[in-house]
Amino acid sequence: MQDRRHFLKAAALSAAALSLDGVSKAAPYVKPTKAKPMVLSTWDFGRAANLAAWEILKNGGRALDAVEAGVKVPEADPNNHTVGYSGFPDRDGRVTLDACIMDELGNCGSVAALEHITHAISVARLVMEKTPHVMLVGDGALQFALSQGFKKENLLTPESEKAWREWLKKSEYKPVMNIENSSYGAEKETTFNPLKLPGNVYNHDTIGMVAMDAEGNLSGACTTSGMAFKLHGRVGDSPIIGAGLYVDNEIGAATSTGVGEEVIRIVGSHLVVELMRQGYSPENACKEAVTRIVKKNPARAKGLQVGFLAVNKKGQHGAYCLQKGFNYAVLSNDSNNVLIDGKSYFPG
Repeated sequence: MQDRRHFLKAAALSAAALSLDGVSKAAPYVKPTKAKPMVLSTWDFGRAANLAAWEILKNGGRALDAVEAGVKVPEADPNNHTVGYSGFPDRDGRVTLDACIMDELGNCGSVAALEHITHAISVARLVMEKTPHVMLVGDGALQFALSQGFKKENLLTPESEKAWREWLKKSEYKPVMNIENSSYGAEKETTFNPLKLPGNVYNHDTIGMVAMDAEGNLSGACTTSGMAFKLHGRVGDSPIIGAGLYVDNEIGAATSTGVGEEVIRIVGSHLVVELMRQGYSPENACKEAVTRIVKKNPARAKGLQVGFLAVNKKGQHGAYCLQKGFNYAVLSNDSNNVLIDGKSYFPG
């Protein structure tokens, strides 16, 4: 017993000595610095969405509130036929919306095949906050939205209905690459465009948005009316957590755009975040995800577009796509809502 007391006393004295000479001294407390808020979103119409999100972020607001507010802008834009109100319908003439949202705590909510409600993203958030579920679909999603005070409305505008009726004459289904981008899509229009609209109007895709707030917390949102003239009931990657959107507050966040079936096959946004966990930069993580799509079916990949957008906890961001033409908008104190072209796997 005496030997044990002697041993413990000697050990304590040794530890004290080590502390005195600095070998085992605890690191001094350093007050954490505030992060630099920023918001990123897909395609050129993301710039207007970024402005709405920035109004929240610049005043110290939460990233979750910012991404919801941001994507509500294109959801309500009657000139945008890819998201929300006035979205091109499915081949039965019904406008169906898909959306998801995810916060820094891993909480998430989603709706799919939702009709008659413009702001699908807000319904998705309430699924996250007020139900034990992650996803509600179809009539169930609509029933829930109405129970939460949303008003039923007609999302099919005269312009979208005219486009659908013209499409019915031939009923051809061949999505066009990059028609989300007006500067690129108008030049590349190669298929049915009944209204002779510029590329940023006649489109069929998604707004994905990720943001970091002043506390360094990440959130993301993704919302779409899906591909124009799709089969009724078709759901792409946009409302699927891990495919169209994924947020891990320790690592980063990612979102996707393009042909959702290909993104689902590789669980794309989750893959991008996990690659960043392994040390990949945001751009290289997006590139690897795109490369996996190509490896699965090179011939199919040549005829479609998919793009990924990512940001890590350091505020570094990047994107990569299958075909030239995808771009994204960045707004922060250091970046004035600039539009950045993503690098592509195929040269063009």
